[in-house]
Amino acid sequence: MPCNSMGQTIIAILGMALVPSVFSQQLPASSEAADISASQEPASEAYAVHGQTTFLEQLASAFHAPYSGQNSLSPRHGAETFDMTLFLGARLWSGAEAWVNPEIDQGFGLDDTLGVAGFPSGTAYKVGRSHPYWRLPRLFIRQTFDLGGERAPVEATANQLGGSQSANRVVLTIGKFSASDIFDTNGFAHDPRNDFLNWTAIDAGTWDYAADSWGYTVGAVAEWYQGPWALRAGVFDLSDVPNSETLDPGFHEFQWNGEVERRYKLMDMPGKLLVTVFDSRGRMGLLDQAVSLAQATGLNATTALDDVRGYRSRAGVSFSWEQQLSLDLGVFARAGKAGGNVEVYEFADVDRTAAVGLSLNGKRWGRAEDTVGLAGIDNGISAAREQYLNAGGLGILVGDGMLPHPGAEQILETYYRWAALQWAQLTLDYQYVINPAYNTDRGPVSIVALRVHAQF
Repeated sequence: MPCNSMGQTIIAILGMALVPSVFSQQLPASSEAADISASQEPASEAYAVHGQTTFLEQLASAFHAPYSGQNSLSPRHGAETFDMTLFLGARLWSGAEAWVNPEIDQGFGLDDTLGVAGFPSGTAYKVGRSHPYWRLPRLFIRQTFDLGGERAPVEATANQLGGSQSANRVVLTIGKFSASDIFDTNGFAHDPRNDFLNWTAIDAGTWDYAADSWGYTVGAVAEWYQGPWALRAGVFDLSDVPNSETLDPGFHEFQWNGEVERRYKLMDMPGKLLVTVFDSRGRMGLLDQAVSLAQATGLNATTALDDVRGYRSRAGVSFSWEQQLSLDLGVFARAGKAGGNVEVYEFADVDRTAAVGLSLNGKRWGRAEDTVGLAGIDNGISAAREQYLNAGGLGILVGDGMLPHPGAEQILETYYRWAALQWAQLTLDYQYVINPAYNTDRGPVSIVALRVHAQF
């Protein structure tokens, strides 16, 4: 767990002078905007400096737990995470910008980020430390080629220089970043520093996106925007072994992603549809082979999985939808399916997922900068993964030592984000998890969180 000095660290950081601004952790998502004339066109930013800091305290309630395993969630348990990031950007030449994001992290997720497939904290990584440590999660170049059409302003924000762009364009991104910066974006559920916290709310749980243990990788993405459509394709480096802190050198194990986006208006309100596909190519084990080997030899199922790894593929597809219903209310949904007889490589132990939710700002009660969110999530696994977990196998996030009575993992999440200041927000979050780790013998569990976020 984080050291006792974390509280003093947080107070010191929040006491720094922060300048009011708008912050978004995501890379720019596509949106339609009104055309601007040449006289109205904003000047392109030459450089930018932004920053953020986020602190999260999370607690799990008591719950029924007749047995536990190595990857189980513990009753009556708490954890903290803290991070502080700088977003440093510069324009290299016309249409090109470079960004670097040095970051300081500290802390752990609940039970070292284990115990729930739809893990309840998007600010927690699969690794953690008690003392602050330095990382470089992003270092990339983005080149935009305007192809004509209406011009629209580009907001100056983190990882995005202000200026303008044409509706039709090609965008190339190369370097170190997160695949989720560009793919599977959703305006209502994608940023754990500002909206939902659950991993399978902010991304499709079945999207086993290429990443190291912190969620970042090296890769390249090409995007083509044409009118209301956008096409994306990207290739990314996998980690050297599943769930590793180290990326595979030389792209010998890799993942490609493809995405189709359609923007539209319904009763003059904007909406967006996404279909995302992925295919990971690497050394992965087949679950049924691992179970058979364990039964024949007496090996532990996790050890047997190591022994049956071979170079193969795991693929999946997911769907994302967002729709503004009124000026203050939006709805979103996600669904996905992925290969169920291959071990999960990077993200979460989920073979099928469905999520739906609402986001409402506080305009109706005189708090237009506040937001309340509500989401329901249903995650499931294949019969092969059930057998593997019941044989004592461990997944990336789950593994109670046995799974005699499997069931869908169901999660309800709600939050209220209070805009205390223009540059600082306080969020209360509640999650109710039924059948954590797909185990009907354990749970349900309530998980509460307090999130403090500031930016400039």
